[in-house]
Amino acid sequence: MANVLETFRSGSVYHQVTCVLLWIYLAHSQKVVVFQPSFLTTTGPAVSAFLLGNISDVSLELRTVSPSNTTGTVGPPSCVTEPTRWILTGEQMGKDAVRVQLRLNQSMRICGENDTAGDCCSEKLCVLEALQVSACVGGSPLASLLIQATIHARLFPNNSGHDNKTVIPNQVYQPLGSCPCDLTLRVCDVRCCCDKDCSSEDVKLFASLCLLGPFGGQVSPAPDYQCSQQSAENSPDWFPFLCVHSPPENNPYLGLFYNGDTISPRSGPSFQRPTLSAPVPVNLYVQGSPIMTSSNQYFSIPQRVLGQCVNGAPVAFLKNFKVECVTLLSSCPVGAPFQTRPADLSAQVMNGRGGDVVVVVTDVIDTDLSQVISGSSAGVSAAGRLECENVTLALDYKIFWKGNGITGITLTRTVGTIISNASVVLTTRYSAVFLNGEQMAEANSGNPGYQVGRPVHAGIMDNNSDSIERTTVNLWKPVQDGLCSTAEKRAILFGENSTSGCLLPVRQQDLFQCDLLRETVSNLQAALIIPTYVAKKGNPESSTLTDWLNISTVTLNSSTTVEGTSGACAGIPSHQYIYVWSLITSLVDGSPQREILDLQIGYSLSTWALDCGGGDFTSCEETQLFPITSSVTFIDIPVNVGPPKTRFQINFTEYDCNRNDVCWPELAFPFTKYYTGEPYSQSLAKGMILVFFFITASILGTPWRQIRQVWHSAAL
Repeated sequence: MANVLETFRSGSVYHQVTCVLLWIYLAHSQKVVVFQPSFLTTTGPAVSAFLLGNISDVSLELRTVSPSNTTGTVGPPSCVTEPTRWILTGEQMGKDAVRVQLRLNQSMRICGENDTAGDCCSEKLCVLEALQVSACVGGSPLASLLIQATIHARLFPNNSGHDNKTVIPNQVYQPLGSCPCDLTLRVCDVRCCCDKDCSSEDVKLFASLCLLGPFGGQVSPAPDYQCSQQSAENSPDWFPFLCVHSPPENNPYLGLFYNGDTISPRSGPSFQRPTLSAPVPVNLYVQGSPIMTSSNQYFSIPQRVLGQCVNGAPVAFLKNFKVECVTLLSSCPVGAPFQTRPADLSAQVMNGRGGDVVVVVTDVIDTDLSQVISGSSAGVSAAGRLECENVTLALDYKIFWKGNGITGITLTRTVGTIISNASVVLTTRYSAVFLNGEQMAEANSGNPGYQVGRPVHAGIMDNNSDSIERTTVNLWKPVQDGLCSTAEKRAILFGENSTSGCLLPVRQQDLFQCDLLRETVSNLQAALIIPTYVAKKGNPESSTLTDWLNISTVTLNSSTTVEGTSGACAGIPSHQYIYVWSLITSLVDGSPQREILDLQIGYSLSTWALDCGGGDFTSCEETQLFPITSSVTFIDIPVNVGPPKTRFQINFTEYDCNRNDVCWPELAFPFTKYYTGEPYSQSLAKGMILVFFFITASILGTPWRQIRQVWHSAAL
C-alpha cells in the first residue's frame, strides 16, 4: 500500500486527488487520524494541509519545536499550546476531512532605522523555525504535522504612489541616461546593477545575474578579432595577420542610444508668444464606443435589446441599426418616444474633438398610416374613440463622421395623426446610419473571408456609377398572423442553414386561374432575391468587379405546367431553395478564410388543391391557406490534399510502418541515416560485431554440430 501511495504522490494532480481519497478511506475504515502530508517546507507566509480520518472531538494545537542536537529529530507531539506568531485555523471539508491553515501574523518588510513597532523583519532571513501541529482528543495527541518555515523579507518600494514610471526626457535637450534598464522611478529594478535606487545590499541579491551589455549600462566588450584585444600570451595562430583595426566606437550598438550634445532651450520675446487657453480634454471616438452628450450623458435612441425595445439604449459609434417596435395603444400616448418635441431632440453631442454638434431636426408628416397601424383584438379602447395628434412614427438619424470624430447629425422625425374607434397596434421605426461624406459606413462580414453568422453580401449594378450597390439575399420572416402579406424579410447568414416561410390565402376561384396563381407566387418568391451579384469575400469593394460573382438561377420548366380544371393547380413554385458553395482559400494568423464560389437559386414545384375532407368539392371552405417556403443550404467544398491513393497504396500495408504493428524497414534502423543516437561509424562497427557474433554462434551451435556429426558418420 505504501508503494501505491508513493506512486500517486509522484503523479499528476489526478493522482494526488486519488491519493487523498484513498487516505480518507483508510483512515475512516481503521478509525485513525492522519495529516496529509505529515511534513511540509514553506517559504511563504501561508501553508495548508489536510487532517483526515475520524475528526470528531479533535482539537488542533500549535507550538514551536527545535531539533535535538544529538539525534536531529524533534520530540513527541504535545497537546500543550504555546504562543507563536502564526495563526492556526481549521476548515471543515466534509465529514472526514479538515483543511488546516497557518498564516504568519507579521509584516514581511524590513525594519527601518527608527521603527519600534516590532511588526517587521530585523534581518533579510525573517523567519527560520520549525512548527508542530498536533491533533488531540482529550489531551492525548493522535497525529502531528511538522512544518519547516524559511521565509525571507520582502523588498517594498520606498514610495507606493501611482507615478512610478521613469519619465524619459526630450533627447534634444537632455541625453538618455546611462542606465537603460532603470525602468521604474525611485524603485530598485531587479537585475539592474546600474540603478541608482538600488542599495549595496539590494545589489548583492542579484550581483551574479546583472543584465549585460549596453542595456544593463555596461559597454559592450570588443570582439576577439580586434587587433587591440590580442596579446602575445593568448593570441591565436592567425594573429596578427587576420585581425581587424577598427575604432571602439564602431560597434553593433552604434546609434542605439542618444549621447550627443544637448541644446539649451532659449525663450523668445514675450510679445511673440500668444496667450494660449487651457487645453480642452479630447475624447476620441473609436468603433463601438458610446456617443456622449455635452452633459456627459449617453446619446440614446430606442433600440431592441434581447428581443425587447428599450427607449434609452446608447448609440455606438459607427454601428448602424434599424429596428421596429410594436406597441398596443388603448389611449393616446404621452411622453417619449411617442410624443416628442423638436427642442428635446435637438441635443448637443460631443464631437470627439473637444467640441459639440447639435442635432438638426426635420419633421415629415405621414398621412397614410396603413403600414404602421393595425386593428387589435382587444376591442374598443378604454378611452373610447382614439384621436391622437402628432404621434412620433419614426426617428431616422444620419450621423456624419470623419476620422475619430462626428461632423454633424441630422434627424428626420415622421409624425402622424391616429384616428380609430378601437385599440390599435402601432409599429414605430428607429434607425441610425453613419455617413462618411455621402457614403454609408457599411459593415463588412469578414476580413477578408466570411465569418460564420455574418450577413452574405449581395449587390445590384448601378449603371450611373459603374459600381455595385450592396444589398442582401433574404428569406421569409413571418410575424403576427404568419401571412405573406404581413411577413418581413431577413438576410441569410453565412454558414447557417435555415428554412422559413409564410401562408398565402387561396380562394376556390383562384384554383381555376392557375397561370395567375403561379405568377402571384413567383412574384412573392422573386421579391426575396432582388440582387444579381454575390460577394466572394466578406469585405468586397463596390468598384471592384472581381470581388463579385453572378447569381445563377435554375429556370423553371414551363412545359410541365397544366391548367387545372378540377380545383387543383400544378407547377406552383411554392419552395425556393438557395445553395451556397464555399471554400477555404487561405489562412490569416492561423484562421481559415472562406470565400463563396457560387450561389444558385432554384424552385421546387408542387400541386395545390383544396382540402375538402370527404372529397365533396361543394363542402370545401371558401378560402384556405397554402405555405410558401424558402431555404438556404451552405455546402463546404473540401480542400484538395493531393491525388487519390491507388488500390495498391490502400490495400498493401505490409511495409507501412504507420498502419502495421510489424515494421520490417525498422529492423535495420541502427544502420540507417535516421538513427542519431551515436555517430554513424560507431553504430556501423557495433552492428558488424553483432553480425559476427551471430554467425559464430550459428556455426558453433547445435544445428552445425549435428551436421558435422552426420558428415563424419557418412565418411566413416
